[in-house]
Amino acid sequence: MLNILLTALLIFVSGNQAPSGQICPGDLIFEDTFDELNLKKWQHELTLGGGGNWEFELYSNNRTNSYVQDGILHIKPTLLADETGEDFLYHGTLDINGGTPVDQCTNAQWYGCERTGGPDGILNPIKSARVRTVDSFSFKYGRVDVRAKLPGGDWLWPVDSTLHFGPNYNYNRYEYAHFEKNNAGGYDTNFHTYGMLWSQIVCSFYVDEEVIGTVTPPAGGFGNWSFIFILNLAVGGVNYFPDNANNPGGKPWLNDSPKASTDFWEGRDQWLPTWHLGTDDSHLQVDHIRVWAL
Repeated sequence: MLNILLTALLIFVSGNQAPSGQICPGDLIFEDTFDELNLKKWQHELTLGGGGNWEFELYSNNRTNSYVQDGILHIKPTLLADETGEDFLYHGTLDINGGTPVDQCTNAQWYGCERTGGPDGILNPIKSARVRTVDSFSFKYGRVDVRAKLPGGDWLWPVDSTLHFGPNYNYNRYEYAHFEKNNAGGYDTNFHTYGMLWSQIVCSFYVDEEVIGTVTPPAGGFGNWSFIFILNLAVGGVNYFPDNANNPGGKPWLNDSPKASTDFWEGRDQWLPTWHLGTDDSHLQVDHIRVWAL
């Protein structure tokens, strides 16, 4: 089925890393094999906002949290307290409004640019990274391959995404474009290829060439929107992890608790050993991303 659909239709690209001139079916229109961390392709987000889920990480542009090693992009979670001391989480203030464009906060929503910690709501205890192609590449229609190894560890959730919101959250169609496939060995033990084929007539999602879900457009098509890439590693939050989650150590916070971040941090004896800090087990690792025209 995938080979037949590759004979398809139109593609639209934009951005300072997008190809110029005529594009033909089958052309490779975006590629990163991560020989380096190309900051012209990937723009870091800097925010404390928690992605609208009150997640427990802050996103920074720091080579401790995002770097390339041996042709692999690593997005690595670290503990803020290792840099600032634990008392800072409870009493400190983080102001990430930088002076230069590359250091400026990218999302002020949900107190995303400045926060002060307190015992009922400590500062984001985890540092991580979120990179995107917002300036460099966006596309409409194509085939995407992302070869990645997902992180192992409690409450870590990686994203290699084009997002499903459309222009804003009110257009969220998560329930229509969300599919799952279990792997007995876990997706954190080996690299797998995650893909999407997006044409005017169908959008299919696959893992290691096995189609796991397909969406057909409503009348009028999928909409006239292009999408960017986002790669990030989030931690916890008050959505997507149910309070009755089946986990050997339980879940140290409740989703409706006003002190969820505090409870998460104070329950670190449960989750921190599962991250295997000192190894790359807790990292999101990306070998390559490729997009072909249809």
